[in-house]
Amino acid sequence: MSRVHDMGGRYGDGAINPKDDATFVEGWHARALAVTLAAGALGQWNIDYSRHARETLSPKDYARFSYYEKWMAGLADMLVAKGIVTREELQSGHGAGRSDLADRVLRAEAVAGVLAKGSPYQRPEAPAATFTPGDRVRTRRPAHNLHVTGGHTRLPSYAAGLSGTIVLRHGAHVLPDANAHGLGEAAEPLYAVAFPARDLWGDEACAQDEVVLDLWQSYLEPTT
Repeated sequence: MSRVHDMGGRYGDGAINPKDDATFVEGWHARALAVTLAAGALGQWNIDYSRHARETLSPKDYARFSYYEKWMAGLADMLVAKGIVTREELQSGHGAGRSDLADRVLRAEAVAGVLAKGSPYQRPEAPAATFTPGDRVRTRRPAHNLHVTGGHTRLPSYAAGLSGTIVLRHGAHVLPDANAHGLGEAAEPLYAVAFPARDLWGDEACAQDEVVLDLWQSYLEPTT
């Protein structure tokens, strides 16, 4: 995560309200979710591609957009990039004809089943696991995508170059750094890695706290 959305540990963005459990603050938020699900059912992208689309919004737009405005802006970019709609159709709000993907429409009665099924990203085959629980590791620095310059990654910059301890091995999972860019799934072992909170956040963090991140094998190196 190398762009403006990688906000962990920064000051000045306001406190998180743990009591804010509203599902949709505005009525249009539900429609934004519905449109995003329907478009995803067209099968033209994966979750990593869609995350990258939101991350690559301009910093000015990312800072001023609300959560679901980011969703809609990213969706609009993906629809145009994949040739599903044109800029003119988006601007007019009307399609120019029947889409070749019309038969893949996600109908209301199928939504519950699609959501329940999910989209598992664990895979049976991958390079052998290098680490085991209890091993000490260090995250790579800088926290950049090694496959695509400026590309999507799940390694947050606030944890780059720091040492932690493997606490759990999840098995092999699709590597977002490749999957977001059409480079294949490139599955790798995925680990839960614990870091002392003060190593990430400084003395303001509680000395007894730790932060656990799920990190892919290529993000890590052994420490001595």
